[in-house]
Amino acid sequence: MYHFISGYTALVAGTEDGIKEPQATFSACFGAAFIMLHPTKYAAMLAEKMQTYGATGWLVNTGWSGGRYGVGKRIKLPYTRKIIDAIHSGELLTANYQKTEVFGLEIPTAIEGVPSEILDPINTWTDKAAYKETLLKLAGLFGKNFEVFASYKIGEDSTLTEEILAAGPKV
Repeated sequence: MYHFISGYTALVAGTEDGIKEPQATFSACFGAAFIMLHPTKYAAMLAEKMQTYGATGWLVNTGWSGGRYGVGKRIKLPYTRKIIDAIHSGELLTANYQKTEVFGLEIPTAIEGVPSEILDPINTWTDKAAYKETLLKLAGLFGKNFEVFASYKIGEDSTLTEEILAAGPKV
């Protein structure tokens, strides 16, 4: 729900006027311009539906890896397709996972047809210090973006609010 509310994406050259290189941006629920209710209300509805129907949610990096713009490159589409295939087949439900630093995301250690080194972004960056700097900068952007949602209480006892906030980056 934290990442759904955050709606992290990038403005990319060719799709946005005046953009020459990708810029991080946030759009609550990945559609802020089109939502009528507070984003946390949509997050609560999504959480309820996922719990009711036993649905799973996945974050898939289809963007940049291996370094900042001009150094790294987009993840290859065939790898993205293999990751989506693994989600659809249920393969990832039984995979082994490791937790990333700062964001605490659980990432699979192996997916058939995908080089395991690209699954953990740090492995694709030759400049590990630049990776760490970028990671902390991104965590800061998430934290700043989420400040407007942090005080909004969801539910009678606000436990969902606490769960959502706990899923944010730890800097």
